[in-house]
Amino acid sequence: MKIGMHNWMRPEPLEQTVERLARFGYDAIEISGEPELYPIDETRKTLEKHGITCRGSVSIMTEGRGLTLADKYLREGTILYLQDCIRMVAGLGGQIMTTVPATVGKTAPDASIEQEWEWAVDGMKRVADVARKLGVQIAIEPINRFETYFINRGEQAVALADAIGEDIGICVDAFHMNIEEEDSLATIRSLGKRLLDFHVADSNRKPPGLGHVNWRDIVDTLKSVGYEGHLTVEFVNPVERTILAGTRADDSAEGPASQLKFIQDHGGGVLTDEEYSAATKASVDYLRALL
Repeated sequence: MKIGMHNWMRPEPLEQTVERLARFGYDAIEISGEPELYPIDETRKTLEKHGITCRGSVSIMTEGRGLTLADKYLREGTILYLQDCIRMVAGLGGQIMTTVPATVGKTAPDASIEQEWEWAVDGMKRVADVARKLGVQIAIEPINRFETYFINRGEQAVALADAIGEDIGICVDAFHMNIEEEDSLATIRSLGKRLLDFHVADSNRKPPGLGHVNWRDIVDTLKSVGYEGHLTVEFVNPVERTILAGTRADDSAEGPASQLKFIQDHGGGVLTDEEYSAATKASVDYLRALL
């Protein structure tokens, strides 16, 4: 297994992100699904400069993006968005596109279960057609009930993947499994070879080792099913807003309003460079020790 990290948790120039990953010994980046922010030629040069590979991308399903939305024009736009993400992944030499099908933060449906399922399957089939042509694998990611009503557990992600195509894989996240799965290890075993990506955040969404997830058991179970993908770090350190807060937001942080809102909606904030760098290093050091 190799170790990678997302970059959506802190808006900053990609050069700064990739240099940090290289300095602390990461292998790869799973780049934020914002193709307009990462021109392929320029991004590829940055990655090559620091010896960091692109493992793939993850969909950023902000408001207005979702395959289960009642507005057909928003659904159509989401399909085009996901297809563009896949083109970005292929252009950067990546292998996977991790996809959350519905809007993150939207916890009530627009239509019946049957209708929304049909929209999601039909939309993902069109996305998968582009992925197959470009040699990119799709992984469906379940996330917890407080962020979506649509796909919360591994078995649900498998049902959606089966409806799209037998080549569709699954990505799971230790943080979300801690909330939704009765037995996270059993879920990993049930996915077996279908598991394409594994996201790393502890039970409190902090870096691994700072919550109550048993990471030794997680890694041993991943090894037992022959998982050879990446451990992709995705911590969201909470920025408390009480007088007792030990971590505060970096008020100087800049980035698109939708990106900053997405971070805040995940219960976090933009950490200072010092805090973010420390958490980034602690994560890879902890995982390397387990491997």
